[in-house]
Amino acid sequence: MRELTAAVATAPGTAFEIHQLTLDAPRDDEVVVRIAGVGICHSDIAAREQQLPVPLPAVLGHEGSGVVEFVGKNVSDLSPGDNVVLSFLSCGACFTCSSGNPSYCERGFLPQNFSCKRSDGSSTIHNDGQEIHGNFFGQSSFANFALAKSVNAIKVRSDAPLELLGPLGCGVQTGAGSILEVMKCHEGSDILITGGGAVGLAAVMAASICDCRNIIVSEPHKARRQLALEIGATHVIDPTASDSLSDEVRSIVSVGVDYAFDTTASQAVINSIVSVMKPLGTLGLVGVPTDNPSISFDVISMLALGLKVHGITEGGVNPKVFIPHLVDLFLEGRFPLDRLCTQYPLIEINSALEEIHNGSCVKAILIP
Repeated sequence: MRELTAAVATAPGTAFEIHQLTLDAPRDDEVVVRIAGVGICHSDIAAREQQLPVPLPAVLGHEGSGVVEFVGKNVSDLSPGDNVVLSFLSCGACFTCSSGNPSYCERGFLPQNFSCKRSDGSSTIHNDGQEIHGNFFGQSSFANFALAKSVNAIKVRSDAPLELLGPLGCGVQTGAGSILEVMKCHEGSDILITGGGAVGLAAVMAASICDCRNIIVSEPHKARRQLALEIGATHVIDPTASDSLSDEVRSIVSVGVDYAFDTTASQAVINSIVSVMKPLGTLGLVGVPTDNPSISFDVISMLALGLKVHGITEGGVNPKVFIPHLVDLFLEGRFPLDRLCTQYPLIEINSALEEIHNGSCVKAILIP
């Protein structure tokens, strides 16, 4: 066991609290990672607010990056000193995992990543003998150390700024992977991206890599619209300043868009998206509804247009392959991840959340 400094979510609507806790000793299939930086993702906020089925009190955090300090005797692909990005947990052995689709693991994404316990029901974090829910996304990285498994600890090159890489494990991977690997946007195509948070802006950078012709971003925060233009968007829309997103998009691309990527999970927004799709267009959905998990579609329009709808988890990628690829793109200057990031000490997590909420920060990275 080792001492742990961590941010703890204790109850919905309350501030994170910094506590000194105890991290369980690693098992044979686990690794201990000293965290260099950890991104704050919307899922962390949703988990604290109980919009996701996560038990509290818990140490959240699932976009960690750091250095491996210890490997269990059954871990063969990692060594102490390796730089790693921590991603979501999967079994690594079922058919979907073995075929390169671990985010759709047959053991289920939700039980493995949201139960906050090991598969045998044991806890990884304690406070004076009392269990604190850990193992969130197989890591719980709002802390200075994290336990993970080799399946969700992805080795990356050592010449990249490690503290910035954590968001590649979830939010950035989701946006970029959806565009590059699932939707596979073709050169010269037109795309509408609704929502300019970290996921949406990662999609913007990926669409630019795909050489999309028109990259249209709908986002209410002015600073995020400006950033979108700086990293690849060709047009931005303020949805609060217009009565019709559809009319705004049609004024840019009269025949509609080939692709749309929604991070909002808003019924009204999705209705507008469907109304501006070209025939045989593709709509990617990654947003998590906060009030009602059901979204309806105009089936006649879907049939008439031949639209394809993709529900996408974690960008639909294999992190072992895709995250190192994103690191390469970043170091080549083609994927400016650093433009999204603002760093804060871990103890200032609540200030970081305030700046995310008011739109002045896109991706907060906590430094233990």
